[in-house]
Amino acid sequence: MKQSIPSRNDFDQYMIPMYSPAPFIPVKAQGSTLYDQNGKEYIDFVGGIAVNALGHANPALREALIEQSDKLWHTGNGYTNEPVLNLAKHFVESTFADKVFFCNSGAEANEAALKLARRYARQHFSAEKTEIIAFNNAFHGRTLFTVSTGGQPNYSKDFAPLPGAITHLPFNDLTAVEAAISDNTCAVIVEPIQGEGGVVPATAEFLRGLRALCDKHNAVLIFDEVQTGVGRTGYLYAYQSYGVTPDVLSTAKALGGGFPIGGILTTDKFASALSIGSHGTTYGGNPLACAVANASLNIIDSKEFLANVRAKQATFIEVLENINRRLGMFAEIRSAGLLIGCQLTEEYAGQAKAISTLCAEHGVMTLIAGPNVIRFTPALNISQQELETGLARFEQALKDYQSRK
Repeated sequence: MKQSIPSRNDFDQYMIPMYSPAPFIPVKAQGSTLYDQNGKEYIDFVGGIAVNALGHANPALREALIEQSDKLWHTGNGYTNEPVLNLAKHFVESTFADKVFFCNSGAEANEAALKLARRYARQHFSAEKTEIIAFNNAFHGRTLFTVSTGGQPNYSKDFAPLPGAITHLPFNDLTAVEAAISDNTCAVIVEPIQGEGGVVPATAEFLRGLRALCDKHNAVLIFDEVQTGVGRTGYLYAYQSYGVTPDVLSTAKALGGGFPIGGILTTDKFASALSIGSHGTTYGGNPLACAVANASLNIIDSKEFLANVRAKQATFIEVLENINRRLGMFAEIRSAGLLIGCQLTEEYAGQAKAISTLCAEHGVMTLIAGPNVIRFTPALNISQQELETGLARFEQALKDYQSRK
């Protein structure tokens, strides 16, 4: 059957309405420059929501995918393969991990981490050691377990009854954790920097305190680094900048540079909790995904590349601060590497989505993190020209927005 060129109306006609996508349809991109069906150009500061760490159509990633596609696509978890073993070795050599498990997304990674924590507690302590401590405004995924653990009730309230024994506490409030944690706590799960929650970094004191409390109560400390991992903060993983090592770390998003892959990193002590048959995934660790992830890590996991991410952060923030001095729309600009959030002032509270929509009209793609934060997660290798062009368009969009009020 001959297919016609799809339009945005086709989304409304054929797709389950879980999303409300932009009115334009992207059709091609290179680096951080994207084009829609009408040939309009956009500078992409979204990066697939922190996924396209090396931009669009990266030559090294494309070559790895094509090369692997000529060899082996999928065998299932009854077999292993060369790309997954190379990827696992890279992680063990570059992080705290002794063992890894690969899946397909951040939600699956967090699901595995939480299941590991409960099973470890049952095996080594008691069936009553099931409580999980999580934090308000956190985001850990959309499975029933992870959406329940996430601290945003709007995402979970319509799916009750939810998994139990989950306590949500204020982020960066160590006193609250001290009061809530007990020997029945099996895990504490935390984002080193809350992404969806507004680009809010944890303090070093908070993470160090969580580490000490988990050690005291034999609880598993889980770092959700789905958004902060694979170079996003200017470090391979954010835990390395804090000097606090988790027991389990979840990773996804940027790992495949656009090809779906996720995973957890852990130590031998905790890896034994997930024994043969206790957990699994059909597609996780498939050769195609792991070949691309290997190519991505080989580029990102270098001192020079990560230093360049931090340098780009400084440039990005300097320009944003200059824009804000002229326009006065942001109460605060928060950042960790190229994970950046601009908190709107009271005058513009609740208007992040409207501003982001107008940005697209001006040829720059931006994100939001809740109703009050404009978020940027551009490619880590964005060019200086694309950065400057995108921020110039962003300023024009803000000026336009102010003129319409």
